[in-house]
Amino acid sequence: MSALASRAAGHRREIVRLAVPAFLALIAEPLFLLADSAIIGHLGTAELAGLGIASAALVTAAGVFVFLAYGTTSVVARHLGAGDERSAIGAGLDGFWLALALGALTAAVVAVWAGPISAVFGASPAVLEQATTYLRISALGIPAMLVILAVTGVLRGLQDTTTPLVASVAGFGANIVLNVVLVYGLHWGIAGSAWGTVLAQTGMALALVSVLLVKAGARHARLRPHPARVLAAARTGIPLLVRTLALRATLLLTTWVAASLGDVPLAAHQVAMTVWSFLAFALDALAIAGQAITGRALGAGDRDGVRVAMGTMVRWGVWGGLGLGLVVVALHQVLPSLFTPDPAVQEALAAALVVVGLGQAVAGYVFVLDGVLIGAGDGRWLAWGMVLTLAAYLPVILAVRAAGPSGSATRDVVVLWVAFTIFMVIRGAGLGWRARRDDWMVVGAR
Repeated sequence: MSALASRAAGHRREIVRLAVPAFLALIAEPLFLLADSAIIGHLGTAELAGLGIASAALVTAAGVFVFLAYGTTSVVARHLGAGDERSAIGAGLDGFWLALALGALTAAVVAVWAGPISAVFGASPAVLEQATTYLRISALGIPAMLVILAVTGVLRGLQDTTTPLVASVAGFGANIVLNVVLVYGLHWGIAGSAWGTVLAQTGMALALVSVLLVKAGARHARLRPHPARVLAAARTGIPLLVRTLALRATLLLTTWVAASLGDVPLAAHQVAMTVWSFLAFALDALAIAGQAITGRALGAGDRDGVRVAMGTMVRWGVWGGLGLGLVVVALHQVLPSLFTPDPAVQEALAAALVVVGLGQAVAGYVFVLDGVLIGAGDGRWLAWGMVLTLAAYLPVILAVRAAGPSGSATRDVVVLWVAFTIFMVIRGAGLGWRARRDDWMVVGAR
């Protein structure tokens, strides 16, 4: 075997070692929402539509801080590649303290303004009531959500994707049990689902923090927050924050337009977006591997290794997306009944799932390249790229809203998801252009 072939084989083994546990851990998060959707969907259409609005707001409130995971993975992996494990842990602890502070502040804002936030989407009064209830309670879990992001990012940077997997599986199992007991056993309705998720997330956060503290103690890392370093971590995360805000704006705009089409299209869109998120997290396992491998390789000065690994992951991402998409298309008539007994919602959802499935090959390409560039610390370009992509998407999605309801919920949801797929194509074109260049491959620990 040639040296190049041997190196490529080594990269494939490393990708599998990191991506498989990451895949299993990542799909646990959208499974929280899938479980909530299935349980709440059988309470009624208003409850399911309310969950759609509350989930969009909640995921946005926490998702804008995804840099706590992505940025931390990149920084920790670079230090690890440069041979400085104690500094890697120290950078991770800075991210943890930042997550705790941001989580407390965000939770307070969302809890107090749950009603006005839910009302922004313009849903019916019945749906608004359900959304406000779920969002106000779920806000209590935001600090735990951000801590999970930060600590998971540290562990990924240390090339450990197994520990987050164990925590996710345990959290998902607890979430299912708690939701069934609180929603159906105690008859708390949508509030019971929110409480179940909050309790499960809090348990996951405590478990992951315990693991991080053990690792920090073994390397004699300083545990107390260092204000200057925490602020530096916040400044480093600003470009990824902008990138994420633009991405979340895209998702919120799409949900806003879905709400304008009526309760049935909104309910169908909620489940379709949840399925899309599930697939996105599954495909994002390769992006996680890309972040960790790229950061470590560039920290060690290995540009060639980044190119080889990126080529492998892009191929796997496209084929993986195609495979998952075909499964969804094959099951598009089966899946809707798992989430709602409403025939109108089932029909609209089935049609939307076909579009969701057909777009997964593009999604796989997008997620891998996004992960590689995040691992390289190319946050500034990612921020501008996502802002420009949002600008290109605006006339497309606003045209859907301007057209208004057509009288067919199925047709409306299909048009909505075709528009969203156009967004993914635009995003993929920009990422592909950037990945072909070399100026983002900066080597060294910082």
